[in-house]
Amino acid sequence: MRLIVIGGDAAGMSAAAQARRKRGPDALEILAFEMGRFVSYSACGIPYWIGGVVDGPDALVARAPAEFRKAGIEVRTRHEVTGIDLAAQRVTVRDLDGGVSRTEHFDELVYATGATPVRPPWAQVPEEGVFGVQTLEDGAALRAWLDTEKPESAVVIGAGYIGVEMAEALINRGLRVTLVEKAGQPMGTVDPDMGALVADSIRQLGIDLRTGVTVEGLETANGRITAVATDSGPVAAGVVVVGLGVRPNTALAQAAGLPVGTTGGLRTDQRQRVVGRVWAAGDCTEVHHRISNRPVHVPLGTHANKQGRVAGINIGGGYATFPGIIGTAVTKLCDLEVARTGLSSREAEQAGFATVSAVVESTNRAGYFPGAVPMTVKVIAERDSGVLLGAQIVGRTEAAKRIDAFAVAVWNRMTVSDMTGLDLGYAPPYAPVWDPILIAARKAEEALRKVPPRP
Repeated sequence: MRLIVIGGDAAGMSAAAQARRKRGPDALEILAFEMGRFVSYSACGIPYWIGGVVDGPDALVARAPAEFRKAGIEVRTRHEVTGIDLAAQRVTVRDLDGGVSRTEHFDELVYATGATPVRPPWAQVPEEGVFGVQTLEDGAALRAWLDTEKPESAVVIGAGYIGVEMAEALINRGLRVTLVEKAGQPMGTVDPDMGALVADSIRQLGIDLRTGVTVEGLETANGRITAVATDSGPVAAGVVVVGLGVRPNTALAQAAGLPVGTTGGLRTDQRQRVVGRVWAAGDCTEVHHRISNRPVHVPLGTHANKQGRVAGINIGGGYATFPGIIGTAVTKLCDLEVARTGLSSREAEQAGFATVSAVVESTNRAGYFPGAVPMTVKVIAERDSGVLLGAQIVGRTEAAKRIDAFAVAVWNRMTVSDMTGLDLGYAPPYAPVWDPILIAARKAEEALRKVPPRP
């Protein structure tokens, strides 16, 4: 039996490793193809490498190809799969360095091509000084530009997770940073009132945040970036980072006739099977949201590793399922921490929920304890049942990871009343006697009592 894996990062290599553990080397041959030069690496760590917080690129690699080969998994980097023939159970592979193409047979196939960055036509330019940060190669190119060209100003386009993290990286390197966002707020995954708190904090850090601004093009001179053209005028730039999000990389799958869902990601069952002996995992798939009961595309390394593991166990003859997601995510910008889980108010409304919300301000530690700083917590509950639908946190030290308690509550369909009695850890260096989680749950419970009965 031969397993071919398309894509050598988190999902693909997790699937390969699990399949190898379930079946010995004599029962299953595994061959993985990766377009880049690195496999099994943390793309989430790239902004922190750019900013000088961590070393790279080797420090961001979990396992090198040689380590996989020792485990009986043949990894071929700089190889692109250009075609899939499902009927013949063959893939066409091109050696990007040698320029030679050939076909390879498979008995089982894992499609784990990840996601591709959103790059509008104006961003697809040959000029130097314009970068994305999707791969380690992207990170290396940006670091080289910063080290050799030493630009004084940077423009980051897009104020989502990657944009905010790259703004931090660049301001930590001493650049003047402008963060441009088309929407009316940064971090569109949180509600507008929480996004306003994020915006204020970003500006307090010295970043020139410009919301409601549309990028129209890039201005260059002698093949190098000089400014970003927007509908409110040009913004000078010695380097530009485009962080407009990603979309599932499914072009190859669609060409082969594999089913794609409404999000653009591959549709799989709970075992990560697409059809027959074809499996998919990671950022190229759509997943089930446990609260909205809708398909969503949420590209995160945590999901990719879990999905790859599930696929590998099933390929290896075991049984495993992926239970879905609830949209938990955290990020930071210097000392600012932002977290969310479940549904935002807008997402809850779109899913058909009637909601009640509560916003509270508290501190990360006892107010009298050194280092106590404010945080804002918002909870969103279903109007009739009181079930927690989502939560958001904006704060500083020790704020973001509090979202995990909310995530457990959302996952298990707890009500805000249930949460008011949670036995959470307390000591003055870690929390007030009433933790912000408990205060928020109590305020939401009070808000539910005030809601007039339905006619």
